[in-house]
Amino acid sequence: MIAATSAEARPRPSVNIAVMQLDQAIVLLGRQTGASIGLRDRRIATLKVRAVNGKIDAAQALAKMLRDSGAAARQVAPGVFIIEAAAAPMPASRPRMAPRPAPPPEPPEATQDIIVTAAKYDRRLRDLPGMAVVIQGRTLSLAESALGSDAIEGRVASVASTHLGAGRNKLFIRGVADSSFTGPTQSTVGQYWGDTRINYSAPDPSLRLYDVRSVEVLEGPQGTLYGAGSLGGIIRIVPEAPNMDLASARAWSGLSLTQHGKAGGDLGGIVNLPLKGDTLAIRGLAYGGIDGGYIDDRQRGLKDVNRVETIGGRATVRFSPSQDWTIDLSGNYQRIAGDDAQYADRHDLTRSSALAQPYRNEYLLGELVIAKDLGAARLVSSTGVVDQYVAERFDATPPGELARAYDQVSRIRMVSSETRLSHSGANGDGWVVGVSALSTITRQDRTFDQQFVPRGEVGEAVIIDRLPFYPVASSAGLVTVPFLTSGVTGVRNRVDEATLYGEATVVPLPWLSLTGGGRLTHSRLSGRALDRPEDLAFRLDQEAQGQRTETRFLPSLAVSLRPVDRITAFIRYQQGYRPGGLSVGTNIVQYYKGDEVETAELGLRYIGVGRFDISLTLAHTRWRDIQADLIDESGFPITANIGDGRITSAGISAHWQPVPRLDLQAALYLNSSEVTTPTAALVAAYAADRTESAHPHSTAKRAGPSLPNVADASGLVRARYSAPFGRVGYFTLDAYARYVGQSRLGIGPVLGRPQGDTLDTGIDLRIGDERRGLTLSLTNLLDEEGNRFALGSPFLMNGANQITPLRPRSIRIGFDASF
Repeated sequence: MIAATSAEARPRPSVNIAVMQLDQAIVLLGRQTGASIGLRDRRIATLKVRAVNGKIDAAQALAKMLRDSGAAARQVAPGVFIIEAAAAPMPASRPRMAPRPAPPPEPPEATQDIIVTAAKYDRRLRDLPGMAVVIQGRTLSLAESALGSDAIEGRVASVASTHLGAGRNKLFIRGVADSSFTGPTQSTVGQYWGDTRINYSAPDPSLRLYDVRSVEVLEGPQGTLYGAGSLGGIIRIVPEAPNMDLASARAWSGLSLTQHGKAGGDLGGIVNLPLKGDTLAIRGLAYGGIDGGYIDDRQRGLKDVNRVETIGGRATVRFSPSQDWTIDLSGNYQRIAGDDAQYADRHDLTRSSALAQPYRNEYLLGELVIAKDLGAARLVSSTGVVDQYVAERFDATPPGELARAYDQVSRIRMVSSETRLSHSGANGDGWVVGVSALSTITRQDRTFDQQFVPRGEVGEAVIIDRLPFYPVASSAGLVTVPFLTSGVTGVRNRVDEATLYGEATVVPLPWLSLTGGGRLTHSRLSGRALDRPEDLAFRLDQEAQGQRTETRFLPSLAVSLRPVDRITAFIRYQQGYRPGGLSVGTNIVQYYKGDEVETAELGLRYIGVGRFDISLTLAHTRWRDIQADLIDESGFPITANIGDGRITSAGISAHWQPVPRLDLQAALYLNSSEVTTPTAALVAAYAADRTESAHPHSTAKRAGPSLPNVADASGLVRARYSAPFGRVGYFTLDAYARYVGQSRLGIGPVLGRPQGDTLDTGIDLRIGDERRGLTLSLTNLLDEEGNRFALGSPFLMNGANQITPLRPRSIRIGFDASF
């Protein structure tokens, strides 16, 4: 864990701590203030501390509660404290030294008492029977925050992503990857903003990470606590809450320059305002940014076509009628608009395309969260509404012919609600029970637009490749560049779920803890074809019409052992699933079955002396009825069950502080995957390839195909150093390198293209203090091109190569100030 200075002063929250043991008090205080509080010496864990109440910050609360207790708090970074045994009092005869200037913040010295709130009942990381990564929001630079989900991928070795473009990507964790396209299938990663799910069968919205308290990544499956769509794991982003006592503001701006490309920039601001005493406050954020393009189009004679503009904002109103009640009402909006796709067809940052391929992702989230502290338990009820609009255009021009575009518009609306009651014990025990409901509707409309030489009257159909095209008209007649449009079969899917779940951890012996739980979910699935008669659209699968219901029970079991104080070993078993749905091809709609995974995992975690800790994990996953996307004879990606498979993964991560203020991190993740039992759909896809070695049952290739987007190896290293810098304050230098190994784009002879084997490097430098600072960020230091993703348009897969390069070497210079 790396901690850094926040450029914004930490506001003072409401603190309510009764007389209790030290280890219990710091867990509660950390939850109430957002501070990270570590307990280095377990011998003082049972000390009694004083009661503390009022509007005070974490440092003041610790000073009061630890008075005359035999323990003392030492702050090692903003919002980060270590509790140690109090030093013996200094003899009265010894002269007092003049106070020394405050040193620059140091990284945290231990991760043993990091609280993982994504477990739904607060659990210390050292007690968690599973792998988790907690990124403190204060460690994210402004340049990283502007990257959205790409920043998470850059920090966590087990997280991977496709790279069609921000707002169009899919995220994967632990090698559980289904396909490179965002179709009707539910995501394999559950994404949460606070307590609300933010997507279902839509691409990752890549919400910007400004003003967040933490990002938590739990490796999966996480079916017991999070249900469908958490096969690979979950990502939970916790935003900063309104401060009820202190008015504050923060602003920043930056200018970016990209080698071989155009300039860009970003700006934003945060305002926190108490509105009524200590009962009502509002916190708001607005931001915008432009990423300059760097891809040239040879055919159209254009340069730097892939410019991206992002604007967004959010606001939260907190009402706290008493010390144990909080009510948060929040809204979150973001719009990402890309002028063109970001792929090339040669290793010189250029491509040849007949038309522009713009895209847009508009995301809106509304959330209401009501929480009450009941003393020994905590009650949380959350309700969220998501509305997402995704529009994409792909070049579908046949070689040597007039331009043809494929347009796809997806509209997703989701309503979710959850109420849970939880208890967190001081010795690692705890429990949670909850109920939840979810309803999501996904509509996907698709059209072809064909350039043509006008013949006949407007509105008269023209038959091209057996598809009827109609001239596009406007108030001025035909558009300047005439195009014909033809509707292609669309689809509407609806999923309704009702769930009851629970999990509990007991500690029968000091060195043993047992965790068990289960989730019972009843789902109702329905769908229909759009733009085509039902009988025609379902002609190959008449049973796909109508409603289906599914009832599933997902158990989980884990055992943790602590043979010595600083070592935890665990074994975990858990399941996950995704419901089925309707998939659409050129002019047909078919049903695909739900899939499910079960994972057995072994792990070892050492949190040692000398500021060193290390974690190791080994997991084996069986995946039945895998949902994946193939390419049909017309070039359309179509979802099908491709068979059963397995994934074996191993990971290691380490953190070391060799000297004060220098923090080192490293992680390595290895994956091996295989489709062990292919279905007829996959065999048919391979049969379309004439090469003998491509067939999954061929003698030349006895092993089954690997799963898409699963790199054989990925790893990262990070180093952070802080030191005084004259009268300005201090400087903080953060350097990193991230490697992603080779993987395949998809499954099947058309999609089985290699990608990956890329190295991304960068540095972040900040000079200043907590009030203001100057920042310098450099990315892709080696100016490596690479190929992050081997797809630009699925309709051109049989033609030229498609390469998604890294953004060329870039520099950002920025300034931030707090008030």
